[in-house]
Amino acid sequence: MKYETLKFELTGAVATITLQRPDAANAFNQQLADELLNAAEQCSTDTAIRAVILTGEGRMFCGGGDVAGFADAGDAMGELLKSLTANLHQAISLFQRMNAPLIIAVNGIAAGAGMSFVLTGDVVYAAESAKFTMAYTKIGLSPDCSSTYFLPRLIGLMKAKALMLLNPVLSAAEAQELGIVTEVVSDQELMQAARSCAEELAAGPTRAYGEVKRLLIDSFTNSLETQMDQETAAIAGLADGTRDARAGIAAFIAKEAPSFEGQ
Repeated sequence: MKYETLKFELTGAVATITLQRPDAANAFNQQLADELLNAAEQCSTDTAIRAVILTGEGRMFCGGGDVAGFADAGDAMGELLKSLTANLHQAISLFQRMNAPLIIAVNGIAAGAGMSFVLTGDVVYAAESAKFTMAYTKIGLSPDCSSTYFLPRLIGLMKAKALMLLNPVLSAAEAQELGIVTEVVSDQELMQAARSCAEELAAGPTRAYGEVKRLLIDSFTNSLETQMDQETAAIAGLADGTRDARAGIAAFIAKEAPSFEGQ
């Protein structure tokens, strides 16, 4: 697929997705949602991709939905939002359940759906100048893009309500203190930090990372016994079905550094 609203780059085993509507705050319109879903499908099915970076071009990470486009839709706004969110939600589901870890590099303001996407990162780096706000209720809408799932799990129900109802603007440091951001770095160091993390993860046991991601995402709805059953299936499946598990165990016994192939 030829992308027009995002840039997709593959360097070694690391894919970098850059939202590329800088003149429109990298806001999600239908085309960007379509293209992001296509990129997510590629990342989730291409076994050569072992880590993914998501970032934005320009001064903003993502300003949320394309509100001007919503207004232009007039009476068809509801149908537009159904189509738009369907693709964004499918992309999030793929990112969450793929083996490759998702590293999000927040280069500027993350508002609305932009902040919601930040919450989905496996590792989140924020530039010192980054800002975060939910913003949905400011325009009379409710949240989407999984934020009502992830935010209360990350920071607790009462704090999530405050962010969604009162719409404060958080600094990068405040977001890190709440547990939304993994690490804050200087603006100049942001992409290097994200790439270093992605390269480290890309050299790791990719299928084991995938099991970790899926076990954690399911843990909020499973009973204890169901969760332990899934843990058994995952660890036994990795032991029986992956070269990386055998290589990791052999390296541990030999007191050597393991070399993982992602298989």
